[in-house]
Amino acid sequence: MPEQSPPHSASVDPEDVARFNRLAELWWDKSGKMGILHEINPVRVAYIRDHVRRFIQHDSGALNARSERPLEGVRVADIGCGGGILSESLAQLGAQVTGVDPAPNNIAIAKRHAEKSGLDIDYRNITAEDLAGAGEQFDAVAALEVIEHVEGPREFVAMLGRLLKPGGLLFLATIDRTMKSYLLAIVAAEYVIGWVPKGTHNHDKFIRPDELSSWLRQGGMREIDRAGMSYQPLTRRWRKSHDTDVNYLMAAKKEERLRRD
Repeated sequence: MPEQSPPHSASVDPEDVARFNRLAELWWDKSGKMGILHEINPVRVAYIRDHVRRFIQHDSGALNARSERPLEGVRVADIGCGGGILSESLAQLGAQVTGVDPAPNNIAIAKRHAEKSGLDIDYRNITAEDLAGAGEQFDAVAALEVIEHVEGPREFVAMLGRLLKPGGLLFLATIDRTMKSYLLAIVAAEYVIGWVPKGTHNHDKFIRPDELSSWLRQGGMREIDRAGMSYQPLTRRWRKSHDTDVNYLMAAKKEERLRRD
């Protein structure tokens, strides 16, 4: 696939965009370098589904989801959607998904795979800032395994908040900045086991959960949940856990401010 110049954005690290652009053809190879994203995807999808049903559908009577499509009518933005692994899962649950990625090859792969899967997903080769600048707002926004790859994570969080409707939910997944995460997420995952390509992560860009929670508050959101994602060697599966020392998920809700005239 020919190389194209990705859109410029203060929150985008050009080197990371170029790296993922080169790896675009690997997104749907479950046994390849992107295989770990397929393995953790059920945990991520269940996390989003459960919080949306609890907080959004409880608050909004217009979103009456059927059990087989629990996200019916919920508008979701998947920021840094890559090849569409999360986007497709959410669309299969009934969500109206807009997938955004600054790497053009990723979007091309995502569109092609969604067409083969018979899914109607609005994929766009733009930055999240472009989406926010257009004034679009969503019931939920997901930026999973993305924030550790951007230039300005604090500003990125604030910008994601602007994409949310009042009362909307933001979902983040990233890696804690600990010695344990250096050993497992970089040394083991990149150089020993080979779960992800070498050079994927920079330990200095990992984010402590309390740092992330603070940025959310500054952006007009409040943390409503955090959970770890841990690999179980015996079952060879990932599950939600209380251990946030390496991979973790965080959910936040945008504050609803009432105006008093």
